[in-house]
Amino acid sequence: MAYEITIDDLLFSDNKQLLQVDVIHGYLTNESYWAQGIPLDIVKDSIEGSVCFGVYKNGKQVAYARVITDNATFGYLADVFVLEEYRGEGISKQLMAFIMNYPPCKKFRRMMLATKDAQGLYEKFGFKNLAFPERMMEIKAFENYKK
Repeated sequence: MAYEITIDDLLFSDNKQLLQVDVIHGYLTNESYWAQGIPLDIVKDSIEGSVCFGVYKNGKQVAYARVITDNATFGYLADVFVLEEYRGEGISKQLMAFIMNYPPCKKFRRMMLATKDAQGLYEKFGFKNLAFPERMMEIKAFENYKK
């Protein structure tokens, strides 16, 4: 059963059947700073392996986010966006509230994300800088998907 709520004329849903992959891929490959040039097959695989959240206005997808998770203890929030023409309407805050109230997310011991410029938004939902950044490690294989 889908986890959904309608606020005004916006539908917030975790139903992957509603996702408009062309909208998601278009934003990620052309507009995002973190996934420029990402191939469509990788976007599809990322959707398959994540819990995804879409926001829809009159049947059109206007926002997206996904959580990479074990659905029990940990989640990594990724690929959060609101299409430019829908920004300034509070959709990002409503989307974050929707995600944070998603039942598995409510029981996570740790939820993480990376952002270049949206710290203010995420701080409103309890995110903070890493308490012990020296404990975190990464492998960064390449800068982006463009060749």
